[in-house]
Amino acid sequence: MRGCKQMGQYIGNSIAGEQAGDPMTEPSSYRHQGAPATIGRKSAVVSLKTLRLKGFLGWVFWSAAHIFFLIGTRNRIVVATNWLWEYLTFQRRARLINK
Repeated sequence: MRGCKQMGQYIGNSIAGEQAGDPMTEPSSYRHQGAPATIGRKSAVVSLKTLRLKGFLGWVFWSAAHIFFLIGTRNRIVVATNWLWEYLTFQRRARLINK
């Protein structure tokens, strides 16, 4: 999953450049942007270039980063509200996959 966003952006720019008559000549390059991982309800680890967090502070950073990268303000508000409610009430909604 690493680099998927970067590769998608590169391919999109490449296709747009070709259609405009200006094909890209530089190769794709991967930039590592960090490694966040949640461990539990109040614990996570975050490893960025110069930043290392663990425990509750890592979990807060992990949560904020995930909400930040959601598309649309409404989605950010809904997810943040749901996560806060679930955190405060110790309740989780049913996660159903309907096909």
